[in-house]
Amino acid sequence: MHIDINLIENDVKSFQQPIESEMEKAIKHFEGELIKIRTGRAHTSLIENILVSCYNQPVMPLKNFASLAAPEVRILTIQPWDSSVIPNIEKAILNSNLGVAPINDGKIVRLQLPEMSTTRREELIKILGQKCEDCKVVIRNVRKDFNNLIRDAKKDKIISENFYNRLCDVLKKITDTFTEKVDLMAKKKKEEVTTIELYIDIMKLYFIITLC
Repeated sequence: MHIDINLIENDVKSFQQPIESEMEKAIKHFEGELIKIRTGRAHTSLIENILVSCYNQPVMPLKNFASLAAPEVRILTIQPWDSSVIPNIEKAILNSNLGVAPINDGKIVRLQLPEMSTTRREELIKILGQKCEDCKVVIRNVRKDFNNLIRDAKKDKIISENFYNRLCDVLKKITDTFTEKVDLMAKKKKEEVTTIELYIDIMKLYFIITLC
């Protein structure tokens, strides 16, 4: 990464802002990766970018043609603004890798997501752990680049020893803050995966007890 900033003695802000900007890029990427990890809970992000072809126009994302919702844990609904495009939407869904057959009542298309197995959930948790570590690696690399910058600036006497130490503290604090943010995001996603599983198990137990 090329860092193009001018260090000025006692000017912490001009040093802090580019660090936060670079680390925020890692966070944004991580957010996108988390959305891709299906938890068993229906989320419109799973379908909003499915490409639909209709009106003899170039393909466009599904979200451009309909109102999307997730009214239940494993149910997604698609309400097109023009019901005539329902066949086009269904065809796009079937051609996607979602693996779910759409059902429509003439006005709304419904998708029922299959229940995920315990094995699949364990795989997702492993994937989540790897994505989390990948994000932290990017953040650590940003820290390394900025650390090299201030080290060289001190060596070339662009900044003083005292200001160098101050910038080291600032860099560490920012890095810790972003690392903690990544951990919290990963923790929340993991809870989504495991909570849905627990909810389903409780409901199964409830129905067994009721039937007995």
